[in-house]
Amino acid sequence: MSEKPKRGRGGFRIFLTFLVTAIVLAVAIAGAGLAGYAWFNNKIAENGPQTPDNQPRIVVLERGSHLGRIADTLEAEGAVTDARFFEWAVRIDGGENALKAGEYAFPSGASINDLYRQIREGRVLQHPVTIPEGWPSVMVADIINEADVLSGDPVEPPAEGSILPETYMVQRGTDRAELLDKMRAAQDRLLADLWAARDPDLPFETQEEAIILASVVEKETGIAAERPHVAGVFVNRLKRGMKLESDPTIIYGVTQGRPLGRGIRRSEIDAVTDWNTYQITGLPKTPIANPGADAIRAVLNPPETDDLFFVADGTGGHVFASSYRDHQRNVARWRQIERERRR
Repeated sequence: MSEKPKRGRGGFRIFLTFLVTAIVLAVAIAGAGLAGYAWFNNKIAENGPQTPDNQPRIVVLERGSHLGRIADTLEAEGAVTDARFFEWAVRIDGGENALKAGEYAFPSGASINDLYRQIREGRVLQHPVTIPEGWPSVMVADIINEADVLSGDPVEPPAEGSILPETYMVQRGTDRAELLDKMRAAQDRLLADLWAARDPDLPFETQEEAIILASVVEKETGIAAERPHVAGVFVNRLKRGMKLESDPTIIYGVTQGRPLGRGIRRSEIDAVTDWNTYQITGLPKTPIANPGADAIRAVLNPPETDDLFFVADGTGGHVFASSYRDHQRNVARWRQIERERRR
């Protein structure tokens, strides 16, 4: 009797060989993929180019720039050695539409991951625009219009006393009018808070009057510790119906707050203006400057004092007196100091 043919064994061997080959190939491909992925992750995490002086690298990413243009800009500015790696990193993360324009200060040697994170979070470079306390609005406008980090049309001087002097941090390209609005809003918030906690026995009734008096206090002394005492003197004089007799109010009527550049003339002391408190009783018509937060606090909660007078003491500060006789002696000492300095 003849043997039956052995069916299927050869086919099974072929199938088994194919399966083993496929598995080996898949493992090899997967291994290569994992190795490639690990290599790429290491590449975008490694330190980038160093700056010669190890200082931050300043790069401006223009508004409306797409991913490719941003990557090219980073390469052109030396932040990355190859724009393609930055672009691939962003695409893998799906962050094409999350990148923010602006001026950046990238640390020397920042990795692609570091750059991407900073741009995605919009951590742009901030620039200070400083408005000194006690500056008049015409000079505030000068600062804003001359700041090269700002953009937009020149601004007109704001209403006197309407902005809060301080240092404002802005990014390059901030609109001038936008910054001015921010300064006004800062003063509105501060005044609202301080007004609610004011002394109930003040000789004025409105927030505008508070700013007027604070501007006079601000211009009378550059020493922060003296402002409450000066405010107390002026509050006492207002309560008694005495003239404030503040030299800066004379100057404002002449120059609108810009430095006079010389001594005050007798004719200017005698001139009747809306601000000259040697000639008018009560407060000037408007503020004479933009007072800082400390001056506003001082006039809204002045310390108790009997003093009605003060004069320069020759050291940059003032000496105070409650009687006119004592004040005259203090004035005589100041005149003597002035004479000795002119020798």
